[in-house]
Amino acid sequence: MKKPSKIASLTIDEFSSTPKYQQLVNAILNAIKQGVLQKGDAMPSINELSFQYEISRVTIEKGYNILRKMGILEAYHGKGYFIANTNVSQDIKIFLMFNKLSAHKKLIYDAFVATLGDKAAIDFYVYNNDYALFKKLLQQQKNEYTHYVIIPHFIEKSDAYRKLIDEIPKDKLVLVGKKLRGITGEFAAVYENFEQDIYNALSEALEPLSKYHTLKLIFPVNSYFPKEIVKGFENFCYNYAFHFKVISNLDDEVVKEGEVYINLMEEDLVKVLDKIISLDLTVGKQVGLISYNETPLKNYIMNGLTTISTDFKMMGMTAAHLVLENSKAHIENPFKLILRGSL
Repeated sequence: MKKPSKIASLTIDEFSSTPKYQQLVNAILNAIKQGVLQKGDAMPSINELSFQYEISRVTIEKGYNILRKMGILEAYHGKGYFIANTNVSQDIKIFLMFNKLSAHKKLIYDAFVATLGDKAAIDFYVYNNDYALFKKLLQQQKNEYTHYVIIPHFIEKSDAYRKLIDEIPKDKLVLVGKKLRGITGEFAAVYENFEQDIYNALSEALEPLSKYHTLKLIFPVNSYFPKEIVKGFENFCYNYAFHFKVISNLDDEVVKEGEVYINLMEEDLVKVLDKIISLDLTVGKQVGLISYNETPLKNYIMNGLTTISTDFKMMGMTAAHLVLENSKAHIENPFKLILRGSL
């Protein structure tokens, strides 16, 4: 006779960016570790869970299939699913929080998850560069996490988020993408050196830049990008005698021959391309373009966009290794110039 299910209290977090199938996997593994589920216990059918949580059968089936590949679940024809193994090796439980979703953030996420493999359970959240949402997500979590892995980018000009991050136990904290002043204690970090990175990358591009007379950095006022980028840009222009300008609003800017535009935000890339095309200027000859943050698509835009970018895949891998090794190291992430036709 089939035993009754013991996971009636299983919950799915609608605020989490973790896929629901992965939340199901994590919840069942956690229930096993806590002794709620034991070997031989019956599991709800796919239809039962689909009805209970109002999510698709495909989602439930995907979660169950992952557990079957891990050897945790067994399926018996006509009887259903049962716990076959309670030897759960996932001792790492991660609260992962990104400032936004984008093509390059996906590279970080994919590399982070792939490097951890089945060694960790991950709850994934996105706070959209908003401090209030960041605070809400961080304070409402009730699970006991072994690590808090956070990308700390905020538009608000406030130190409140630093104080909130500083309250996280430092032996559990991993900062990704940016080092923060005012965080006390020993914690892990993989970060960009924004000022030196842009200076070095532009120095490497000095030969193709030399056919232009003016460099223009598009740096919006309401941006989460750090001001160190502006400082590194200005230092380069002073040292190599380029005329330069930092543009806060591209709408009223007049594009002229002999200029190079460096965009940080993807929407500004679209605007500057529209202006260049409307003037019938040739990219890479009359006007130069450099785009911050490499994505695969930029290899195909305008016969290839020159990019200056951190290695997002390496960043995700390094963050995962910091977790796996319980390291408190601060590691500067590689940054590189990819020279293409737009310069």
